Amino acid sequence: MNVKRIFGTLLTVLGIGGLIYVGNGLINKGVGTMSLIVVGVIGIVFFIAGISLVKNTKDES
Repeated sequence: MNVKRIFGTLLTVLGIGGLIYVGNGLINKGVGTMSLIVVGVIGIVFFIAGISLVKNTKDES
């Protein structure tokens, strides 16, 4: 088990969850705009960082 791959997967899942939350908030307009922007930026950063960790980590068995 590679810790970097697990951490990358966790970051990717958290990023997807944040982006789904932002999408849901935009559709329902139940959450403030500023909090949606903050969660959206954090979600994008987590998603990109997670994808790059999974992609750039070599598989050593």
